[in-house]
Amino acid sequence: MNVEVERKFLCSADTLKTLEEIGVCVGQRQFHDQYFDTPKFDLTLRDMWLRKRKGCWELKCPTTVAGTQETSGEQSKAAALCTRYKEITNLPEIQLRVKEVIKDFCEDRETNCSQGDEEAWLSRMNLVCFAEFTTVRRSFTLEEEGVQIDLDQADFGYHVGEIEVLVPEGEDVQSALDKIERTARKLGLSGDQRVEGKMNVYLKRNHPEHYAKLLSEHVL
Repeated sequence: MNVEVERKFLCSADTLKTLEEIGVCVGQRQFHDQYFDTPKFDLTLRDMWLRKRKGCWELKCPTTVAGTQETSGEQSKAAALCTRYKEITNLPEIQLRVKEVIKDFCEDRETNCSQGDEEAWLSRMNLVCFAEFTTVRRSFTLEEEGVQIDLDQADFGYHVGEIEVLVPEGEDVQSALDKIERTARKLGLSGDQRVEGKMNVYLKRNHPEHYAKLLSEHVL
């Protein structure tokens, strides 16, 4: 299982030019995302994000892992610009984690879950789709090992870039934060505020009440 360490950025024309000069474009793809939660937002209020993309399920959970002790103010500032999520892609484990959170799980309808009874397990756990959008993504790699840069264009009119490093769970996250900071400097990125991700903007525009709840709980 991996921990995804990521910093988002707004890609200006100058940033794109620099990226095309120092990076290698490894392709462009389009994907459709669906996000699920209960009507009471049991998952997202815990910063847990259940997503279906290209037929595959993924649960992103917040994590605190070893190796994040910052030794300077600059490191602390760089870390604050990044998000860290554990990525779970095994469907039985995803269902187990979700069941642990949801209080009104319908036990009397419990059956063995599998890819084939997708609608059954979603219904049993009272999960509904609350966000759905399509993204066109261009991906780049740099010489530095393990760094990927994605430029996303969502179909609701939002463009955002992401610098991403995957770290095996339990390993040093500080090294990932250092790689991201070095990459940001190479791209000429500045600023000390986190850039909003696609979901933040989608919810703000389409589901302001859900967005407000997440803000009040300091999830966003």
